Amino acid sequence: MYVYGAVNPLQGQFDWLIPPQMNTDFMSQFLAQVSAKHRRDFVVMLVDGATQHVAKDLIVPKNIRLHRLPPCVPALNPQAHVWDELSEKEFPSRVFDSRKRLREQLEAALRILASDGRFSGVSLRGHG
Repeated sequence: MYVYGAVNPLQGQFDWLIPPQMNTDFMSQFLAQVSAKHRRDFVVMLVDGATQHVAKDLIVPKNIRLHRLPPCVPALNPQAHVWDELSEKEFPSRVFDSRKRLREQLEAALRILASDGRFSGVSLRGHG
């Protein structure tokens, strides 16, 4: 299961997309989704060195700039804390009987994260 996600660490806004695969086309689609939702904002998005984040044919909307993080430092990326929180709170030691059920749980958890602003302020600064 794949998820593209972006979080605003100051306000806790969270955008996400569950694509059938990770590739440049779906990353472009996700960027277009974020751009449309935040069309009045200028978005600086931190990305790692994944192929779909740096591909030459990636379509980056005018109101988004991608800033590539150095390799091997996931703690600098606020999104990494979202995945940690999601794993810990929504999927601890769980086994699903189908991929469909896993996707349903993932979608429900992502909707909750997107609606409650859980990732504002200090919650993104790490555990401990």
